[in-house]
Amino acid sequence: MVALTIVAFALTAVASSMSQMIDAANAMRDRTYASWIAQNKLAEMRLEGTMPEVRTTSGELEYARTNWAWSAVVSETGIENFRRIDVSITHVDSDYVIRTVTGFIGEPVRPGLANEAWRPTQAPGGPTS
Repeated sequence: MVALTIVAFALTAVASSMSQMIDAANAMRDRTYASWIAQNKLAEMRLEGTMPEVRTTSGELEYARTNWAWSAVVSETGIENFRRIDVSITHVDSDYVIRTVTGFIGEPVRPGLANEAWRPTQAPGGPTS
């Protein structure tokens, strides 16, 4: 009878430990997915090729067979033509923010403009050697 009681307590402890590990794995999975979703939203905003307005936008999407909600807050940085964007991710119908990713967007320039700083310049009398 004593041995049976000891085994019952041990199995209860093992089951509780397994439950905690499963919960931790699920939370880690959700944080990883939420980070990916937020980074994707920042990339989409950068690829639009326009300077975002200072405002808050939100939406929903399905990712990894789960419904997610996102909210993007665009704010001033104090630097001209430079915006801060905070993208927060939650589960749909939940107020708990799983992950917030912050990024920055500057005013778009024509493609290749940044590379011109690395090209040699020509002297007034002709090409440089």
